[in-house]
Parts: sequence; structure tokens; C-alpha cells
Amino acid sequence: MNPTRRDALALLLATGGLRPPLANAAEESKLTLATFDTEVTIPIGHPCMGGGIAPAKEIIDPLLAHGFVLSGAGKPVVFVALDWCEIRNGAYELFREKIAKAAGTEPVRVMLCSLHQHDAPIVDLEAQQLLEKHKAKGAICDLAFLEKAVSRVADAAKACLKDAKPVTHIGTGEAKVEKVASNRRYLDADGKVRYNRMSATRDPKIQAGEEGTIDAMLKTLSFWNGDTALCGLSAYATHPMSYYGKGGVTADFVGMARKKHQAATKGTMQMYASGCSGNVTAGKYNDGDPANRGVLADRIHTAMSAAWKATKKTAVKDVNFRSAPLTLEARTSEGFSEDALTKKLKDDPKPFGQCLAALGLSWKKRCDAGKPIDLPVLDFGGSVIALLPAESYVEYQLAAQNARPDAFVLAAGYGECGPGYIPIERAWKENDGNLSDWCWVNPGSEKRMNEAIEKALKK
Repeated sequence: MNPTRRDALALLLATGGLRPPLANAAEESKLTLATFDTEVTIPIGHPCMGGGIAPAKEIIDPLLAHGFVLSGAGKPVVFVALDWCEIRNGAYELFREKIAKAAGTEPVRVMLCSLHQHDAPIVDLEAQQLLEKHKAKGAICDLAFLEKAVSRVADAAKACLKDAKPVTHIGTGEAKVEKVASNRRYLDADGKVRYNRMSATRDPKIQAGEEGTIDAMLKTLSFWNGDTALCGLSAYATHPMSYYGKGGVTADFVGMARKKHQAATKGTMQMYASGCSGNVTAGKYNDGDPANRGVLADRIHTAMSAAWKATKKTAVKDVNFRSAPLTLEARTSEGFSEDALTKKLKDDPKPFGQCLAALGLSWKKRCDAGKPIDLPVLDFGGSVIALLPAESYVEYQLAAQNARPDAFVLAAGYGECGPGYIPIERAWKENDGNLSDWCWVNPGSEKRMNEAIEKALKK
């Protein structure tokens, strides 16, 4: 054979007959994004807020799961946000394991959060199993429904992969939200510290208090293929309830705002995540009148639109995923020992008291097994998505931003919800009344949280 032709044939075989190996490698390393959504509405009769309020009596609007799968930066990273109140312990692991398998990745790379609407479910495998074992009257969730919902979300994540599109740019934008968030903590007219500002507050004196510590900015991080927007993720720190507890299943005012934003940006998946808002509600600006749901939704939507309009795009360069382990101690104060919780599970005359005990025991079991919480970060260099656990107080969101002053930091809360409230130390010292039952961690969590945040956020 002619040497020139032989050399040409060797080159053809080496390159697969198409292009040089370097070009193939470059193409394979490109970042791609696929998006999905699916309905995860609970059936009529299902407990809401873990049995703490009236069960589902009507469906005001569907509960949805929104997500994206980002590929091309190591194994895929999946971000999923559900219109549920909380996902805890074994249920959280079940979701991440099945989604990871569907997307071809590892559970640690599944960033799963709930939005924390209260007319929606809390799911905890071990807690519900304990209630059933002791034949308790309380009920947290329907395990058969949980299995179906997990499979539905995993199937949606797998199905979307075939429609993945290239990501060339990351967009960032933010806008101030007017008259929605207020801290539970405020100083009254006499300068006394109070922690009694709930999601709906009718007392004019409580409404008159200062906003307190909040993060007033709604942040939106978006993915772009050239000039085409593929997906936007918005986050804002507030409890997302206007009124609740009557059995009307709903995504509430943040779901309404997301729906309006989606309609205004057709062709682009619009997602929403609740920021770290364990101690932040709309109570200063909301008296519980049902009409306020639409008012609050409009205020959130106004900020979404402004953040979208203010978006600045940056070409994608380096993308990194990191996760720091976080170990929090199970609460040991009076009434929270294993014996005390077990007794409450068996003997509490109130079904919700039984549920609270089961949730506490479920979290204690996880702690005793030495299972840390993942604190995951998706880092694009100039912008970052960070997921924090449970009902983290807003100060942790601000700490995440301070850890990366060089970057646009979008913090989502309500990841692994097993701990309940994760307060700062000041709240313990000032006897924050919200920590009387929905908090299963010991004092000292602030130091552990801040160390994990620093480790995860720092490059």
C-alpha cells in the first residue's frame, strides 16, 4: 500500500473516521442541562404537616416537583424542589437513591429540598413505621403514596435526559422583595425581645415590630444555551404560608408566583426554592386573610420579574460540585431523651404529640448511627448554589453569602429536614418559644453549621 494512503488510513482508524480525539474529548466534556417536572399531590385524607393540622380535604392547586439534571462536570448533579413541607431521614435517602440511580449519578450529588408549605406532606419512613408499630393514633404520611411519588420523580428525571441541551452561560439576577419577610424575633414597644410573630399575625402590636434579621433579596440563577434561557432557579427566604390548616392542599403564594413567572417566560423552566427561613415568616405583612395569598404572590412575582430582567450572563468555565459532612447532636434536654420520647409516643393523648415523638426518635436513630448530613454546593466560580438542611435560621444563609463574598450565592433551605429548627445560639439564650417542640438538635449547632458552611463554600 502507498505509504501516504497507509498513513491516512491509520489516522482514519485512530479518529473513528470523524475527527481528532481531542475534538471528541472536548465535545464530551460540554455541559448540558435537562429539566423535568411532575405532580406529587397527596390524596384526599393524607396528613398535612406531619399530622399537625387538618388532613387533605380538597386540592386547591397541585403540588409539583421541579428539577434539573446538569451533566458534563463529573457525574451528573440533580437539583429537585418539591411543594412538600418536609422530607426527612430515611425518606430523604430513598428519594436521593432512586433519583441518583435514574440519572446515573451518586446520591450525594442529588440536591433535594422541599418548599415547606404547610398544607402539604411531611414524609419520614422511620417515624411512620414507629407509629404503626405502636398502633398509635397519629399518622405522619402514607408510605405507599411515598413510594409512588418517589418513583414518579425518579422516572421524570430519567425521561428528561434525552432532551438535554448545551449550557454555554450562567445567568445571575436579584431583586428586593417588598413587604413579605419578617423575622419571628423582634423588639416590642418596651424594647423586650419577642419571638411570637407567626406566618399570620393579627395583633397590631406584633405587626408594628421591626422586620428584624431577614435577607430581602430574591436571587435567580439561570442556565442558558447562547441567547436561549433553559431554566431559572429563584430562591427567597420566608416561610411560604399565607393561611393554612383547613385541609386545602396548596403550593401557597410562592407556588402562585412561580406559576405567573412561568407563564411570562414560556419555554423556560422556572423553579423556586425556599431559602433558609426557619425564623422568617410573612407575619408582619400578613394577617391571615385569604385575600393576602394573592397579594403576597404578586410581591414575590414582581421580584422574580425584576431579577429576571436584571440577569447578567457569564460564559461557563469551571464547574465544581462539593459536599461537606455536617454532624449535629440529637437533643438531650428534658423531654427529649429516648425514654421520654418513647413514652410520649405510647401515651400522649394527642395524636400529633405521638407524631412529634416519632419524628424525634427517627432523628435520634440517625444520629446514633453516625450518619452525617450532606451540605452540597454547586460552584460555577462566580456563582454558587448551596443547599442547607432543615429549618435553618436565616443567619446561616447570610453566613453562606459571607463565606463567598466574591460570588453570587443562592442558598436553598429545607434539605434534609430531620433536625427540625436549627437555631443560632442567641435563640437558645433568649428562650425562643419556637424551640419547645419542633427542634431535635442540641445547643452548639451554630458552630457546627458555620464550620460546614465554610468548608463547603470555600474554593
